[in-house]
Amino acid sequence: MSRFSPFSRPSGPRLPQPVAEVLSRTDAFAPLRAGVEQIAAMERDLSRLLPEYLAASVEPGFIKDGVLVLFAAHNALAARLRHLEPRLLTDLQQRGWAVESLRIRVRPQAMKAPPPVKEARMTPAGAAALQELSQALSPSPLQTALARMAARHLKK
Repeated sequence: MSRFSPFSRPSGPRLPQPVAEVLSRTDAFAPLRAGVEQIAAMERDLSRLLPEYLAASVEPGFIKDGVLVLFAAHNALAARLRHLEPRLLTDLQQRGWAVESLRIRVRPQAMKAPPPVKEARMTPAGAAALQELSQALSPSPLQTALARMAARHLKK
């Protein structure tokens, strides 16, 4: 028996809600909401101003004392971003951002899990056909490889 009334909570799974909607429910989250909106707008502008390969790997930080911190995924992208810094700074200022300088930092992104190792599966009939083919061939690297493959799959 639940200590809560069945009418106190909605039944069924809770649906995800947009962050903006959750942050707009109370004024206590107003500063956080403003920061989230600022970063979202900065991401949109950076995606328009930077080449596609850079935009996907650069994340903006907050603007503090006129300094915008940009986080690059690795050193090579940070170096390329430093070459584009003067033009990028001018473009951001023309779009209305109160930025006097950029600080570029490297923040490595989490390593993606390697793809699972492929494991070939062969039916017993296919393995038997490979074995027959290997026996019909004259001795060669192909004949040896087919014989090994057939033997490996016939074991299973």
